[in-house]
Amino acid sequence: MSETGGEGWGQSGNPTSVFAYEGHPGPEEGGMKNEGEIRKGEEEGQGKEEDEDYDSPPERQIVVGICSMMKKSKSKPMTQIMERLCKFEYITVVIFPEEVILNEPVDKWPLCDCLVSFHSKGFPLDKAVEYANLRNPLLINDLNMQYYIQDRREVYRILQEEGIDLPRYAVLTRDPDRPEECNLVEGEDHVEVNGEVFPKPFVEKPVCAEDHNVYIYYPTSAGGGSQRLFRKIGSRSSVYSPESCVRKTGSYIYEEFMPTDGTDVKVYTVGPDYAHAEARKSPALDGKVERDSEGKEIRYPVMLTAMEKLVARKVCLAFKQTVCGFDLLRANGHSFVCDVNGFSFVKNSMKYYDDCAKVLGNMVMRELAPQFHIPWSIPMEAEDIPIVPTTSGTMMELRCVIAIIRHGDRTPKQKMKMEVRHPLFFELFEKYGGYKSGKLKLKKPKQLQEVLDIARLLLAELGQHTDCEIEEKKGKLEQLKTVLEMYGHFSGINRKVQLTYLPNGQPKASSEEEEGPKEGPSLLLVLKWGGELTPAGRVQAEELGRAFRCMYPGGQGDYAGFPGCGLLRLHSTYRHDLKIYASDEGRVQMTAAAFAKGLLALEGELTPILVQMVKSANMNGMLDSDSESLTDCQQRVKARLHEIMQKDQDFTEADYQKLAPTGSPSLVNSMKIIGNPVRTCDQVYALIQRLTSQIRKRLEDPKSADLQLYHSETLELMLQRWSKLERDFRNKSGRYDISKIPDIYDCVKYDTQHNATLGLEDTLELFRLSRALADIVIPQEYGINKPEKMDIAQAYCLPLMKKIQLDLQRTHEDEAVNKLHPLYSRGVMSPGRHVRTRLYFTSESHVHSLLSIFRYGGLLDEVKDQQWKQAMDYLSAVSELNYMTQIVIMLYEDNNKDPGSEERFHVELHFSPGVKSCEDEENVPLGFGFRPASAENQEKQTNQGSLEDLSQDEPDRALPLSELISIRRSPMIRNRKTGSMEVLSETSPGSSKGASYRLFPSCSRQSPEIKPTGLGSLCSGLFSASVLGVSSSAPNLRDYVRTHHRKPPLSPGLPFGDGFEGCSMVPSIYPLETLHNSLSLKQVDEFLNAVCEDSSDAHAKTMKALSVLFDTSSQGYGQAHTYPPPKALSSSETPVRPPTHPLCLSSGPPSTVSSAGPSSPTSVNPSNPAIHFSFSE
Repeated sequence: MSETGGEGWGQSGNPTSVFAYEGHPGPEEGGMKNEGEIRKGEEEGQGKEEDEDYDSPPERQIVVGICSMMKKSKSKPMTQIMERLCKFEYITVVIFPEEVILNEPVDKWPLCDCLVSFHSKGFPLDKAVEYANLRNPLLINDLNMQYYIQDRREVYRILQEEGIDLPRYAVLTRDPDRPEECNLVEGEDHVEVNGEVFPKPFVEKPVCAEDHNVYIYYPTSAGGGSQRLFRKIGSRSSVYSPESCVRKTGSYIYEEFMPTDGTDVKVYTVGPDYAHAEARKSPALDGKVERDSEGKEIRYPVMLTAMEKLVARKVCLAFKQTVCGFDLLRANGHSFVCDVNGFSFVKNSMKYYDDCAKVLGNMVMRELAPQFHIPWSIPMEAEDIPIVPTTSGTMMELRCVIAIIRHGDRTPKQKMKMEVRHPLFFELFEKYGGYKSGKLKLKKPKQLQEVLDIARLLLAELGQHTDCEIEEKKGKLEQLKTVLEMYGHFSGINRKVQLTYLPNGQPKASSEEEEGPKEGPSLLLVLKWGGELTPAGRVQAEELGRAFRCMYPGGQGDYAGFPGCGLLRLHSTYRHDLKIYASDEGRVQMTAAAFAKGLLALEGELTPILVQMVKSANMNGMLDSDSESLTDCQQRVKARLHEIMQKDQDFTEADYQKLAPTGSPSLVNSMKIIGNPVRTCDQVYALIQRLTSQIRKRLEDPKSADLQLYHSETLELMLQRWSKLERDFRNKSGRYDISKIPDIYDCVKYDTQHNATLGLEDTLELFRLSRALADIVIPQEYGINKPEKMDIAQAYCLPLMKKIQLDLQRTHEDEAVNKLHPLYSRGVMSPGRHVRTRLYFTSESHVHSLLSIFRYGGLLDEVKDQQWKQAMDYLSAVSELNYMTQIVIMLYEDNNKDPGSEERFHVELHFSPGVKSCEDEENVPLGFGFRPASAENQEKQTNQGSLEDLSQDEPDRALPLSELISIRRSPMIRNRKTGSMEVLSETSPGSSKGASYRLFPSCSRQSPEIKPTGLGSLCSGLFSASVLGVSSSAPNLRDYVRTHHRKPPLSPGLPFGDGFEGCSMVPSIYPLETLHNSLSLKQVDEFLNAVCEDSSDAHAKTMKALSVLFDTSSQGYGQAHTYPPPKALSSSETPVRPPTHPLCLSSGPPSTVSSAGPSSPTSVNPSNPAIHFSFSE
């Protein structure tokens, strides 16, 4: 549709871009006018109304009149197009002066044969209609339809009548004469307009199309508030506001919000057969307008699908506007029209100016030439041939990056169980449909408020009675009330109440429950709170996102020289197909949003990013694990674990065999620290008692009573946390509840990191012991021997494994992604390329399970494969998969290999154990560095010029030599680009030549100034340049700061705070280590196939067992939950940040530019609670 093959310029059909207008004589060829005629056309075009005689030259000219406000008629696009239109031999352009339009009667307006007239602010449309009726010119854009375009209600009505897809909407008209159209019911998380319910997120648009104040309202679970869009002012197009209530004056359209991954598509038609489309960043994402070096909003031309071309044709014809702009939202594999703007030109596209003038000129000639007796026929012209460049050299192209990432630092998770029998609880259970599945989850503010009301009521009743049984119950109700009242309001905090129906009451389980079960049915109420992402967790996620950009080929032009800007360039030019998935827990979703913010250099609040960029993927439990429903294998493993850990004697050889059959060094090490498990538990218990008594003392001291702890916790709440653990860890018979060990470790880890200022004694000893216990209990809960580990891992990870397999296979093209249009893409030399990125944010269980599958699923044979053996040794030395643990899979394509050969696609596996914990430095297991793509390749490749293929991407902005030389003098030099990573090294005599590089050298070779810690801080790398394996050309920035006493370059304007990491609260993250860098796609695919097939049998058994347990086999599957409640943090809470551009670079072999195929059409609509996960994603 956008290629207008058969339509030419004048009769000669010679397109040209030399304008006779600007003092260059035009080519004197058959069809073109001579300079004198063009001059005359120009003078008339300038609207010199003094010579009011429009005498036609010897051959009658067709006069095209431009009737619009001066700002529009003198705009650059109009001028450019009219200059080109004047090159048609028989066409003359006349611009109507603004004062004539505004002040003169229409019979005094200039005459014309064809009228281009359109409404804008202040334009007298009535007079234009009157003029058209008087003179009856050919109308390019119908004038009467322009009244409709000014009213969004009419626009939507016309779109609907034409059968064009648009978002579901309802109109709220506030008109005293029509009260029936003004029914608005506003709820906490939805509005109801004339009976239509719109759950948040939804959009509120004024009915007047000239009013650009469109608001988007977000659900409380994503942080609430609204995004206010407006006409661009400087660099802003929207701003986030905490206001969650809709506007109460004026008439509005309410419509459902479309999840578009943060891009809008603007379409510009010129007649029904031509449409040009551009993508730009959605103004709702962070409200910052992306501008180029000339200050123009950055937009990139994209390809329209066949369906979208049809829509453009329909819009153009339905509104009778030849030149017409409209907005498309691409969501869930469909395209929806959300706005029609009427007359509108593309800015800054020479190709479009040529095409537009060509189409308009031919249209005018076709319509008017016969009646003017002008000899004219549509000239034939060769179809434009799209030239798509290919990549050259023996480089591999990055096609796909898949990462599975654990959430960031969180507050300790807490829970309390109580059995309830009061009729009010049963009424609540019934009200929200609990009897359907026997289970109920209450998370919404309104629901939690109801639970709180019941608790207050019962406490008031209980106040009059006193006996010991009620006392115990009273304690629990008090706690229920305290937790629900905790933050003064319910906006998006992680608190939830689960109710489970117990037909015969609850059997006595532990000291937590009361003696002697009562008769009759009851409800088990489980209250969960805590576990929110902390400000430190947000910073970790954002920093990791920023560092993650360095996985992608380097950037050019404005981006040259900054690590990781290749990704920003790929993304901003719509050659990056990104999907982010998160489980339905608030901390996981907020981690995903913060990561996206760092990855894509966004600004402002997380709420808009969460709603638009993060898909809630509780689809078939892909990222969610229902921890309540353990598999039978897990139950058996837990029982065995408890039995071994309850022995009051030192671990024997047999115990080592039982507990650590895989011989993992980290396990054996922890068992040695523990010695006698019961004695160690005694010590832990005694330490917890000492801790609680210290906190009680502090509480009695008036000075510290109202002390504020980290993340607005109080001493009172801290005491509750610890005394609950003290009660639960040891039951009345003196046995220890091993399942509480992870919670104890969790709490002490949190307090040693965030509340160290309290100076509580012995916390480090408690940390050491509980960590040793947790290092056994946590990993072993996922299976003790290999078959158990595989069995449990498959139960957790089957849907995710299938999805990863699809992500790797889908490198072929499909239509649903924003594809650059090769003919219009200025400065983008390789518009055909795409990288696909799929990010999965989840919790510890999925990360453990996925790692188990890679370790024990038989991907490679350790005996035969030295690299894999070393990777396995490294993994078994890692004791904890901490916050922000990453498993990264990268797919490369070698374009020189035969498309059918096994060597064409190459897969790498990388891993990082996440955040460093308090006292890790001494006993860190060393990996072998980050070694992307085939390392052997680098030995042969010394031609550094060709290393980075995208360097030709913007020919006009290559770095001149002099600049390169000046870079050499700065303290860190840019050695060279190694494709995917830019290598930085400190200036030192030996380090300026990029060190060459072997896979497993026997000793480490480091540049002299870098201390061989092997692991830099977070900022020195996403990638490890570890003691073994890679010459450490990535500088360790902490050492850099010590020796240079100033900020490192590339981290503009950020305070360091105390300590390099920006603030003591944010520990750094271990760099990525390569587990394997020479797998073929075929190997990985066969491995995933085998694992999935093997597990589907096991999974069927598991599901059967579950369905027997709960009498409901379909429990909770296929539900994409709406966003759960993370806490919206105010910016004041965010601690000082580490530098903006962490220098996360590593010397690795070349792995260049990308071109992975696009994503699939079916994304998940988070507001639809019943979308089943389809594997086409």
